[in-house]
Amino acid sequence: MRKLRIYLDTSVISHLEQDDVQEKMEQTRKVWRILQTGKYEVIISDLVLAEINECKEPKRSLLKDYLAQINYKRVSITEETEEIANEIISEGILNPKSFDDCLHIASAILNDCNIIISWNFKHMVNVDTINGVRKITFAKRYNNIDIYAPYVLLSEKD
Repeated sequence: MRKLRIYLDTSVISHLEQDDVQEKMEQTRKVWRILQTGKYEVIISDLVLAEINECKEPKRSLLKDYLAQINYKRVSITEETEEIANEIISEGILNPKSFDDCLHIASAILNDCNIIISWNFKHMVNVDTINGVRKITFAKRYNNIDIYAPYVLLSEKD
């Protein structure tokens, strides 16, 4: 049986070192321990790595150290990724200022992810975005994708 493919957006990785939101940081670290077990197939895009590289030190190095603790597949941003991101905007799901968020969603769609996990409630983890993305995946015959906050990966025993 195939493992669930999970796309991590940058907000998840960033919250591994986010002292100003202690509860989210603790939940993210619990999720990270699950990801370290290999239970899920983890996907990140070149955009995630570029956004991590924009962090100031020492956070940038700490986040890279965390990434070294898990197995993940790195995927590229392609013309097709940009086309789907632009469609997300043209359909009114997100606005042009959120183009990078659209690229994250498009990367997950094109790489057959089952779930996107994100702490970005404003642009990604909300009903309007989720329903809009479902319309696109259905119309283009891509697999459906769910968008959740990281804590949905936690069980009572975590």
